[in-house]
Amino acid sequence: MDISRYARGLAKQSRSLMEKTEEASSIDFLAVSSFLIAPSVPVLAALSSAGIRHSGLKRGTLEDGITFYDKGQLVRGHLLSRIFVASPESSSETNVKKSGTAFASIARRDRTIFSIKRLVSRAMLYIGILAFAAVVAPAWGRLVANETSESLLLANDRLVTTVSKLTGSINHLTLDGQDLLGGTDGRAGRGPYLDCYCVPSGFYTPGSKGATYRLITGTDSSGASYGGIVMGEVYKPTGQLLEQYWFLRDGETGLHTFSRLAYYNETTPFLRNLQEFRTLFRPNTPLWTDLVTDASFHGPAPRPNPAAGGSGMATTVQDATWYLGDRVGDPYVEQMSDYFTKYTFSAVWRDQLAHGLFADGTQGSADNSTFGAWLVMNTKDTYFGGPIHSDLVVDGILYNYMVSNHHGDGTPNITHGFDRTFGPQYFHFNKRPAGSPMKTLLDDALQYASPEWNAEFYDDIAQHVPNYVPSSGRGSWNAQIRLPPGAKKPIAVLAQNGVDFQDNVADTTAYQYWADISTADGTVSIDRVKAGTYRLTVYADSIFGDHVQEDIVRRDRDESPESAGRELWRLGTPDKSAGEYRHGDAPDLTHPLHAPEYRVYFGAYDFLDDFPDGVRFHVGRSEEVRDWNYIHWSVFGGYANSQRPVQEVGMDGSINNWTIAFDVENAAEVLEGTSEATLTIQLAGAKTAAGNTDVFNATAAFNDLPFTVSVNGRDLEPWVIPYYHSSSCGVRSAVVCYQLAHKFTFPTEYLTGGKTNEIVLSLPFNATDCESALLPRSVYVQYDALRLEVR
Repeated sequence: MDISRYARGLAKQSRSLMEKTEEASSIDFLAVSSFLIAPSVPVLAALSSAGIRHSGLKRGTLEDGITFYDKGQLVRGHLLSRIFVASPESSSETNVKKSGTAFASIARRDRTIFSIKRLVSRAMLYIGILAFAAVVAPAWGRLVANETSESLLLANDRLVTTVSKLTGSINHLTLDGQDLLGGTDGRAGRGPYLDCYCVPSGFYTPGSKGATYRLITGTDSSGASYGGIVMGEVYKPTGQLLEQYWFLRDGETGLHTFSRLAYYNETTPFLRNLQEFRTLFRPNTPLWTDLVTDASFHGPAPRPNPAAGGSGMATTVQDATWYLGDRVGDPYVEQMSDYFTKYTFSAVWRDQLAHGLFADGTQGSADNSTFGAWLVMNTKDTYFGGPIHSDLVVDGILYNYMVSNHHGDGTPNITHGFDRTFGPQYFHFNKRPAGSPMKTLLDDALQYASPEWNAEFYDDIAQHVPNYVPSSGRGSWNAQIRLPPGAKKPIAVLAQNGVDFQDNVADTTAYQYWADISTADGTVSIDRVKAGTYRLTVYADSIFGDHVQEDIVRRDRDESPESAGRELWRLGTPDKSAGEYRHGDAPDLTHPLHAPEYRVYFGAYDFLDDFPDGVRFHVGRSEEVRDWNYIHWSVFGGYANSQRPVQEVGMDGSINNWTIAFDVENAAEVLEGTSEATLTIQLAGAKTAAGNTDVFNATAAFNDLPFTVSVNGRDLEPWVIPYYHSSSCGVRSAVVCYQLAHKFTFPTEYLTGGKTNEIVLSLPFNATDCESALLPRSVYVQYDALRLEVR
């Protein structure tokens, strides 16, 4: 550990804190008498190394040679004028204790010097002192871990972090002396910290009510020292145990995190669903300028950012969605969109590796260095929902969403015996010289996005993390799969046996894995698979349906393409996405960054203007990207639509009824000898009157949503979409949500070769729900792909 570098960093951090200082309520000095100073440590001239100067500073010496600086009054930018500088001759425990006592008396003599702005908490001031004392501990050159009555500290020569015992959150985080969090103000200026929607009343943040803390130190099998902090709280009304784990290794600039929820209660065996479980890095500093989903989608954050609690010109148009178009000089408005929602930068889990915040060095960076804060998804096996799960990842806050149903996936029930540890995931922090592009820092984070990375370290700390499965309980799975012709982006998924991988919340001990299948030879390999029995699901773009096999027992498998006869036509591409349709993946050409239109507020696109006569798609003539909307509504406008505030029901059926027209060429030849036609409809998402709750509402008419089809005027038996498959998808800036599929069969005699055929897809007329949040009330579906076959 570089002593002078650490001192400079600490002093820089202190200057940053004091830039926020003003006259406010005074706080007591917290003595540091419990720390020893090693005889070999040179004088730590933190003040001079940081360039802090003030002509009024008085230099004094306490008994036994302890040197201190006393201004007598707080001077903006001079926090360290009250932190003593130890001389070599004052290295005994006795001397340090004496200095602590004497220094405390000086502080009491002039309490005004410790006045500090509200956002700089008592813990933050103590952290500065604690960190300073910690660097001169006997374990110099190794990771430092310390605990006091108010906080716990982990530090190496670059990264310093502390957890406050008052809140259960990280409230101090610096990289090379740069403050990454800012001052604590309510929930801002904290993280990573644990938060959940898991108690009877809803949201809860553990750590402030009778929490316990544990400090862990050790040396791993590679010889690197590490430290860990464990926060645990039993939520007394229900008995739930909530735990958060943070680990720091020497030589790394990131935190390895695990999160645990356990519930043992035979008296009340069912508590509720686990609706959200997440960790958040929630800064309160202007340092962070950009939001990054991945290398292909990123942009400047709104300034100020309403999703992160910022005030400013922002009009709420729906839940967590704002119109910012009246702002002048806001880089987000100029480059990305007039609308911003916390879901704009959401991601689908399949290929997601890292997301985060980028600081371009123009705001709050002392030397204009660039910085990154990243959530690296180095493991995904303890998440739920499989590779098509999607969620928000960054909106000014950096998230690790371990559980949520934002886009319609199921959530586990908290029942007696529930005990699951999520993770590890890795919060990585990095720094590069001024002018370095975002991609340089993202690429640095991406090197850690592999389950194999640090696997040995996780084995070393498994003794401290309940439920973590070490390498001895894992193995490799290999297969060779014969793919059907035309398969693109094939993937193999291992998840809970017996259920759709989207519903793998039913067994909270089950894990999930996936990997791309080679299109060259069909081989696929997944490493570090937890021992157990899995369902295998194979699917591919351009191929309808999934291949499913339970109780995997052999290596070679066939994925026979799903078929119901001769294909007459298809609409869209079966890729589990509604992105190919109008206002889906198409770029927004009105702003330079060309965000995909679906990421922008749905109300920015007026369905009635786009389709004044309703949707009529003629196979072979129409184009998906122009003539088929990405959302099929029952009604349009009204609640949560700022551009069309009056709801339109389409009295002529032009909103809820969509028509597919098609001609059967050579009908006599094609239809001869056939008796059954099959219309396959695959949905990328559907919203019933149950909304996003998966709860049946007896007062709502369309909890279970009937979807009807007529063929040349003949009605088929409706498909009833159940309430527990409902999701908020398109209105939350998504085109990949909970997937559904159904096959409508009918006699081929319903078809004709003499004239154009028509298939009408219908939602119930004027079908709405009562939304508790500011979201559209219409039921709707989003199509993945459709196909008609005969045999």
